[in-house]
Order: sequence, then structure tokens, then C-alpha cells
Amino acid sequence: MMNHLAPIGVVVVSYNTAPLLRRCLASLQTCRLPLHIVVVDNGSRDESVTLVRREFPTVQVRERRDNPGYAAATNEGISILADTCGAILVLNPDTEVLPGAIETMADFLAAHPRVGLVGPRLLNPDGTLQRAAFRFPDLITTALDLFPPGEVLPGRLYDSWWHGRYPAETGNDPFPIDYPLGACMLARSATIAEIGGMDEGYFMYCEEIDWCQRIKQAGWAIWQVPAAQVIHVGGAATSQARWRMQVALWRARTRYMAKFASPFSQRAYAILVTLGMLRLIGKTWRNYLSRQIDHDTLRGHLLAYSAILGETVKFPALPVAKVAR
Repeated sequence: MMNHLAPIGVVVVSYNTAPLLRRCLASLQTCRLPLHIVVVDNGSRDESVTLVRREFPTVQVRERRDNPGYAAATNEGISILADTCGAILVLNPDTEVLPGAIETMADFLAAHPRVGLVGPRLLNPDGTLQRAAFRFPDLITTALDLFPPGEVLPGRLYDSWWHGRYPAETGNDPFPIDYPLGACMLARSATIAEIGGMDEGYFMYCEEIDWCQRIKQAGWAIWQVPAAQVIHVGGAATSQARWRMQVALWRARTRYMAKFASPFSQRAYAILVTLGMLRLIGKTWRNYLSRQIDHDTLRGHLLAYSAILGETVKFPALPVAKVAR
């Protein structure tokens, strides 16, 4: 099989995930299309860089001494590949690409000229479905995240349309979506050339949502292709600094709302986040007093929630960085 979008560029951003990175790169060797692979390492302290150079000599490595964030590192990889590849696969190191997945996504792009980006079906390591197709976040999805179904609201809302899910994800036919989970996305190079790279103002989280929002605003479609399957572990890098990542998550969500929400929605969002953080602070103290969590966990939660509250007070007066091109 030879797809007219070939060769396919692959960008993998790594950060202290050497064992998973090895499995990820090894899984790419089953692809029948020519691949140009770049690993951008964000200052790992493990053997990630050494491993790639030793075991995968055809993979290009960009070793950074600092950690500029996921979006900036992804853009660095894209800048190396976009001019010579018909499509770019943005891939997390904690993934394992199953045989035929890249070919299936590339064939779908080739057959649908106005589709700018596709995502695969993601699977948990045990083979069960992992949700990977979502609607763009809004006030309802924000409320459901802060006041979770099953905890505060009825549990049946968790997998519903209201929570940004697609019922079609349990089927086998391709379907249009707002955005895929960023663990694996195949974007047409022509689309990237038109709308630019990821917004480097996002350090971690929401960069794929912002990217897909701009892709759709430019008139391109986004689909999930369930026949392409990828295993995703999840949280391999972000779990290394859990409390800081909690702050990064809400900082990213706030940035997204500042860019794309109406003034009314921005004000309502700030109120929702404030109430949600106050609820979480109260819940954390209750868990500590009932000895469900220890003092270090209490301190980490309170520092994170307080930081998020502090930034919410300043919202929406946030600087918006220039998008990389």
C-alpha cells in the first residue's frame, strides 16, 4: 500500500518515559508506509535520549535542556517534518500503535480532501474502550467536571452528550467529532500550513482542543476512525508532578475560554471555577479530618486549588501568546 500523503511524519514528545517510549517506537515499525520520526525530548533525566539513539538509529532526536511545554516541543517537531511529509502524526510516548492504524488514518485523509485531522480509537492497556472523541468544552462540560456525575450529579451524565461524549464512539463506523484526545492525531500538512502550529501559550493540556478549534474554524473537518486502534496508557508524564499538573490543567482551560468563549460565558466560567474550587477545598479538609488522606496530600491539594482560585480572580485579563507558524 502506498498512500499519496506518504511519507508520514511522526512527532513524539518525551519526558522521563523511557520504557514506554521504547514500546511506542517499536510499535511504529509495523507501519507499511514510510515514516520520518522525530523525538523531541523535553529535558528528561532518565535514559530516553540514549535509548532512542542506541535502539532506534533512524529516529531523529531533538534534545532540549529545558522543558518549554508540550505544545512548543510538538511545534519543533512539526517544523522539521511539515515541508517533506504529507501528514503529521502527533503521538504520545505512552501509546502503542497497533498494526494498520497509521495506514487506515492516512487512507481516510487521502479519501476525504476536506478532512484536516483524524484520530484513532484509543484502547486502555486491558483492551477496553478509552474515550477519545469529544465536543468542544463549554459551560455545561465545565460544570460536570467540577461537580462530577456520580458524586454531585446523576452518574448517567458521565458518558452523555452533555459531558462532551459521542454515543457513536461505541460503534465501528467513522464519525465527525470536534476533537480527539491528543495522545494520537494525524493532521494533514496542508491544514497545518494554513492554520499554524499549536499555541505555545499552553504548557500542558488543551493544546489539541485549541488546535482543533482553529482547524474547524478554517473550514476543515475532524473525524474519528475506529478501525485505526492505538493503546494508550495515559498520565505517564503528567503523573510525575500531579499537583502542578492540576494547576496547569485549569490554567489551560482558562486560556481556552479566554480565546474562544463569549464575555458572558467567560464570566459564568469564572463563577463555576470559583465555586468548584471552594467545593474541592472543603472536600479536601473533610477527607483529611476523617484521615482518608495524609498531611502531604492535604497540602498538595490546597496549594493547587488556591493557585487555581488566584488565577481565576484575574480571568479573563490573560495575555494570549502568538500561535507558532
